[in-house]
Amino acid sequence: MNSFKYFSEARKAYDSVPVPDALEGRVREGIRQGRAACALRRRRAVRSWVSAAACFTVLLAGLNLSPAVAHAAANVPILGGLFQVLTVASYDKSEDGIDYSVAVPAVEAEGDIAQAVNDAIQAKVDQHMAKARQDWQEYQDAFFTTGGTEEEWAGRTMDVTVDYEIKSQTNARLSFVVTMAEGWVASMEERYCYNLDLAENRAITLRDLLGEEWAEISTAAILRQIEESRDAEGFTYFFSPEEGGFTSVDENTAFYIREDGVPVAVFPRYAIAAGAAGCPEFPLA
Repeated sequence: MNSFKYFSEARKAYDSVPVPDALEGRVREGIRQGRAACALRRRRAVRSWVSAAACFTVLLAGLNLSPAVAHAAANVPILGGLFQVLTVASYDKSEDGIDYSVAVPAVEAEGDIAQAVNDAIQAKVDQHMAKARQDWQEYQDAFFTTGGTEEEWAGRTMDVTVDYEIKSQTNARLSFVVTMAEGWVASMEERYCYNLDLAENRAITLRDLLGEEWAEISTAAILRQIEESRDAEGFTYFFSPEEGGFTSVDENTAFYIREDGVPVAVFPRYAIAAGAAGCPEFPLA
């Protein structure tokens, strides 16, 4: 289910509510669920500030963020090796009813792959911010269209987050996940996985990690774990193949690499299971 469908369903719900009092309870419950769903893993503890000159010449180049709220910082988990991971923008602010909590990473390394990844991350951040503002405006318009008042609207907020977590690293290899989320009457979360071999200047694939039979190995591991998720009565949150559930992996299946070298497949919330299952992850071992 995509983000547009989330909003469409929420808007239909509002249009069907005859009085603002009923709307009030639905909105509060939706916001509560949205905040809970958007809880992200804590950021890494080690953050060091760099000079203002470095911020503007190295870190903030190309960032489409306000200088008043964007702070350049360096998070350098690698001491030595072929790369560094930098937090090129980090800020928390509230503006127009939206609470932002943002940490944008970038990889500093020789070769084209690092720059390509950095450009892709920044493009996704820009899209995420623009969409969040649009969603919030459309939600506000829908609220007042259904009879909501300024007094009832007061105090409503939307949470918008961008964060990242380094999953594993060696002198030349890096695996990290960037999470972008919205929390309001609907909760939306997207995760982007990056697995890089900086020595060879390329992305790491499941074939690299699991061999020529990577698809068969991965598919079997996921199907086994889905089956193991059933309770004593046979219930599982995962959809059947006929309902649009998991069938097999492909080249587009997202994954990260654990510290022990095991790849972990990652699926969006609602993609193969009910929302209560969260964002499913499957170790491919």
